Amino acid sequence: MSHIIPIRDLKNTAAVSNLCREIDEPIFITKNGYGDMVIMSIDRYQKMAYLSDVYSRLEAAELQVAECKTNDAIQSLKKLRGKYNV
Repeated sequence: MSHIIPIRDLKNTAAVSNLCREIDEPIFITKNGYGDMVIMSIDRYQKMAYLSDVYSRLEAAELQVAECKTNDAIQSLKKLRGKYNV
């Protein structure tokens, strides 16, 4: 469920900070009835940034598969073993 609070509630910084940590979701801030900002805890931001990176890498990998730019696993292992004499 989205949490929406008016910008005037930001005056109580301690309560807003606690709310950010308690709900572990972004909080939408409105100004004059319209969306203005989004705030969240640092932990939540780091989780979102990590997931964004994962999704980006998955998208790139799927594109490589679609363009047939992948290598056979067995051939790749043989190449690595030959390179490192393993």
